[in-house]
Amino acid sequence: MSVSSLSLFELNTKIKETIHSEFADTYWVVAEISEIREVRNGHCYLELIEKDEKTEQIIAKSRANIWAYTYRMLKPYFAAETGQSLVAGIKVMVRVSIDFQEVYGFSLNVRDIDPTYTLGDMAQKKQAILNKLSEEGVIDMNKELEVPMVPQKIAVISSPTAAGYEDFCNQLNNNKDGFKFYVKLFPAIMQGDGAEESVTEALDRIYEYEDIFDVVVIIRGGGSTSDLMCFDSYWMAYNIAQFPLPVFSGIGHERDETVVDYVAHTRLKTPTAVAEHIIELVTAFNIHLESLKDAVIDTTRDIMADHRASLERASSKFKPLVSNALLTQKNHLDRIIHQVSTSSNQFLDSRKNKLNLLAQKVKSSAHSHIYTNKNSLETIPQRLKSRVKFFMSHHQSQLQFFSKTNELLDPQNILKKGYSITYKNGKVVKSLHDVKSGDVISTQLKDGTIDSTVN
Repeated sequence: MSVSSLSLFELNTKIKETIHSEFADTYWVVAEISEIREVRNGHCYLELIEKDEKTEQIIAKSRANIWAYTYRMLKPYFAAETGQSLVAGIKVMVRVSIDFQEVYGFSLNVRDIDPTYTLGDMAQKKQAILNKLSEEGVIDMNKELEVPMVPQKIAVISSPTAAGYEDFCNQLNNNKDGFKFYVKLFPAIMQGDGAEESVTEALDRIYEYEDIFDVVVIIRGGGSTSDLMCFDSYWMAYNIAQFPLPVFSGIGHERDETVVDYVAHTRLKTPTAVAEHIIELVTAFNIHLESLKDAVIDTTRDIMADHRASLERASSKFKPLVSNALLTQKNHLDRIIHQVSTSSNQFLDSRKNKLNLLAQKVKSSAHSHIYTNKNSLETIPQRLKSRVKFFMSHHQSQLQFFSKTNELLDPQNILKKGYSITYKNGKVVKSLHDVKSGDVISTQLKDGTIDSTVN
């Protein structure tokens, strides 16, 4: 049995005719750019996709072309309106015509583009991420951390070859006050698909040295909005929001804030601005120290002036008291010396009189004995002479002893030997219990008086 058939070309021709007939108009289509490629002749080739909102699975896909004469107009128009280029990962609303070629198959020809849709979609995505972070209670966590008063140990997440990193280091190290900073770079990819994972890994490495650093700095130089889309990442923002160190962002753009800027502790415009902010924090602390130093100096001067005045007042009161006390003690000592001298003289006179009486008695007794015992005396004159000599020598020794005793008892001689007499309020101090801490005492020496205070 013969079967009618079509060649592939014939089939594709019928499909082409049908499609061109049924879809002669142009249509506004919403899709996500999954791939984009510019070629040397100026054409632009894209792959458009649509994903399921819940599962993120691709449910539709189509090739699209923007011919060179159209692309030359749409490319700068889209960039001017949105601040970014046409790149993979963004959603677009494009007006397309439907084409089918026998060799190349089905494709869409892009005729126009609506930049306001892309802006709205980007804003919706960003807001959705912020809402999610807010619902999870983490959006302000990093902002609640306290920045150290002197942030000098800084962990930097940046590309090592970026001009922004070099600007940051130059600004920090060449500060006018000569402050010293320790900067450690944790390299990361700062744009494109790998940025989220790279920055997150850098944060994990910094976390291992959490106790070493004061703050974390994420910096990147300027770029297009598309270059900075990676900083609207949920997971990057989630890690930054919950990081245990304050995070400063300086991503180098002013037009909009990224999600990272929202969750960072402090958002600054450029890497240089981040460095200036850190220098300002250290400068503020230094100024505070200087003010405290001046306050301490002023307070100390006031206290010293008050104490000096009090000391001068006390001194003016104390001098007369000391003079009176010294005079009283001197008079008392003079009386004691006079009494001792008088007693010594009386003692010597008494002993001298007794010795004279004794000598007279001896002499009288000797004469009487001589007269009554003349014969005996004549026989023993020598013995009597010896006895008298011994008697005189014995009493002479007693006299010398008493004289020496009197000399030893003389207060002036006692003082000359290194002894001293201590008085408190005019009375002689005889025991430790007679004085207490703070008492003023006077010590009489051989050549003067010493006043002192008991500790």
